[in-house]
Amino acid sequence: MKTIRLREGKERSLLRRHPWIFESAIARGGADAGETVRVESSDGKFLAWAAFSPASRIRARVWSFDEAQRIDAAFFVATCQYAIRARARFDINSDGQRLIHAESDGLPGLIVDRYGDTLVAQFLSAGAERWKSVLCDALLAETGLDRLYERSDASSRALEGLPEVTGWLRGEGPTELVLREHDWRLAINIATGHKTGFYLDQRDSRRKFADYTRRLRFGRVLNCFCYTGGFTVAALQAGAVHVTSIDSSAPALQQAAANLALNGLDGARATWLDADVNASLRRFGDEGQRFDAIILDPPKFAPTVAHAERAARAYKDINRLAFKILEPGGVLFTYSCSGGISADLFHKIVASAGTDAGVDGFISERLGGAPDHPMTICFPEGEYLKGLVVMRK
Repeated sequence: MKTIRLREGKERSLLRRHPWIFESAIARGGADAGETVRVESSDGKFLAWAAFSPASRIRARVWSFDEAQRIDAAFFVATCQYAIRARARFDINSDGQRLIHAESDGLPGLIVDRYGDTLVAQFLSAGAERWKSVLCDALLAETGLDRLYERSDASSRALEGLPEVTGWLRGEGPTELVLREHDWRLAINIATGHKTGFYLDQRDSRRKFADYTRRLRFGRVLNCFCYTGGFTVAALQAGAVHVTSIDSSAPALQQAAANLALNGLDGARATWLDADVNASLRRFGDEGQRFDAIILDPPKFAPTVAHAERAARAYKDINRLAFKILEPGGVLFTYSCSGGISADLFHKIVASAGTDAGVDGFISERLGGAPDHPMTICFPEGEYLKGLVVMRK
């Protein structure tokens, strides 16, 4: 077994059971891509077993902190079994769910979502890539399914020195599927959709927005960065009078309109805008348009902490513009999916946006990812999705 030894003092994060080892922490040692290494402190004490990644700044990702643990096929079978069976303890009203959530499930770099009878996986680290065949067999054996599609086309693969790969790994079948979620259905495409085909992490936020719509009887709703219309469907299903949805992707908007038809919703209650969100928000303000509820669910503005300052300005701008066109008594659902933006910083950004807009409001709820996208005690970076529900005074 190959060994890497850390610089003095660099073992502290591992003693807190944090699973990342950065290049700058390593004094000596190395291995092939994805190979398991023994990680030792500067004085030679065992710290962890980890997958080595010679191309990444995160030079090693921990599989286990147990010195007696063997990192073999049986380890990956048992780890997949535990993660998948844990999902039965969550309240998930959908036939789409996340089965493996990378570091939070002890499998760094592996994302696995289930859509009905089809699995979709992303192998995003050198370690996950090295054990791909074993992991595929373990996933299918535990779920009893026979179809697994690969969506290893995220930009993070390049940081691991890995090429983008997509296609069927086990079995084959249609890539256009229909997802059942709460009281509605949503068509997805696992080959071309974002991530593994859809944003399952916002499942409970869509239900929450439907609950608010029902209770507060929203008239005019604005859904920004709407993608394929999940929040739009939820709002209209719950009785919103009219929803205006904005996205810069024409194909996404076409799919969103189709999702209304799929749920038997009246297309006359929806307006679709293929446009820039910031420009649209400014135009609405200039025209004096106002909305009872606004959803801001933008893409990732800050992939790392290094991008936080620039991202903060972008988040502040869209929230400031949204506050200006939100009716008094209206509700703003605002989100950040950027790992580089903490929940505390996001709160401060939204507060600053409100101040600049001359608006105050009650934070009625703090939201996060659905429970099948867990954050663990030892890996706070798992809390990438943050949301606030703000009721304007």
